[in-house]
Amino acid sequence: MSAPSPYVTFPGTTREALSAYQRIFGGELSLHTRGDLQRTDEPLDAIGHGQLTGPITIFGSDAADGEDPVHTTGLMLALLGAGDPDTSRRWFDALADGGTVVDDLQRRPWGDWDGQVIDRFGLHWLIGFQPDA
Repeated sequence: MSAPSPYVTFPGTTREALSAYQRIFGGELSLHTRGDLQRTDEPLDAIGHGQLTGPITIFGSDAADGEDPVHTTGLMLALLGAGDPDTSRRWFDALADGGTVVDDLQRRPWGDWDGQVIDRFGLHWLIGFQPDA
């Protein structure tokens, strides 16, 4: 069984967002414009479909006329135990750059570390790790 992967409708920032996530997480990025997909809705250089596959998988496209771009409340993309402590700290700091730290990455009373950040593209991330991982 595969895990769900988010498909985000960005407000014209898909190329920038998915490229930033590739720099942060690594992986393989594939971007297709509306023109590449033989769509006729303007602008043809807008991203009609993008995909980052690697340590995380995320899909995205630019919102077309009449479509609402991403706006989330009550939802976090959880990366709990997805990286070792150094990698998790690097991810947190990179996502916080230009974004908003909701809850500092910190050691919790039960011994694990976690924190929350809303990145500059509006996605809310929960990043955590066990210190001995």
